[in-house]
Amino acid sequence: MRPFLLALALLPLPVLADPPPATLGTPLTATEFDNYATGKTLLYAEGGAVWGQEQYLPDHRVLWAFSGQPCEYGSWHEDNGAICFVYDGKPDPNCWLFYRGTQGLIAQFLGSDSANLLSEVGQTSEPMNCPGPQVGV
Repeated sequence: MRPFLLALALLPLPVLADPPPATLGTPLTATEFDNYATGKTLLYAEGGAVWGQEQYLPDHRVLWAFSGQPCEYGSWHEDNGAICFVYDGKPDPNCWLFYRGTQGLIAQFLGSDSANLLSEVGQTSEPMNCPGPQVGV
């Protein structure tokens, strides 16, 4: 099933207008997010362009990779209603609000440009393929 994510990442995605943040409804709680995401690998896009993928592991652990970049381990926690991610070697949390969209999750970054939304464009129960450093060298 790993080829699924690679094939999906290579397909041109239709450019769908993300709904304005005010129309997204109520953000998911930490429990709702955990119930939805744990055990899945989700593929995210912004404005139709694949942005990255994240595998949600038990105990709030995650494995993230921007498209074409190495994987990073981390964890998530709830902070004042937001889901915040901290990745190994990067102490500053990245906090998001997650909403249920018509075709999967919609994530709104809480930061300098909170107008940007990520949309879930694929999911699988297969783990991410993360080769180690300098594989094939």
